[in-house]
Amino acid sequence: MNEDQVKGEGEKIKGKINEGVGKVTGDAAQEAKGDAQQVEGEVRKDVGNAKEDLKDAADRADDESTRAP
Repeated sequence: MNEDQVKGEGEKIKGKINEGVGKVTGDAAQEAKGDAQQVEGEVRKDVGNAKEDLKDAADRADDESTRAP
C-alpha cells in the first residue's frame, strides 16, 4: 500500500463518521461534509491504486528487459 491509498482510506473513514454524526444530530451540513470526504477519500485511494499499477507495470517491464537477449 502506498501513502495515497492509506490516506484515502483514512479520509473515507472520517467521512463515514461525519456523515453518521450529521444524521444522528440532524446536521445536514456535517452529513454533506462527510459525503464529500468519502468521495475525496475514494478518489485519493484510486490515485494510489493507479500509482501502484504503474509501478507494478514498470517493474514487470524492467524485469522483461533484463531477461531479453
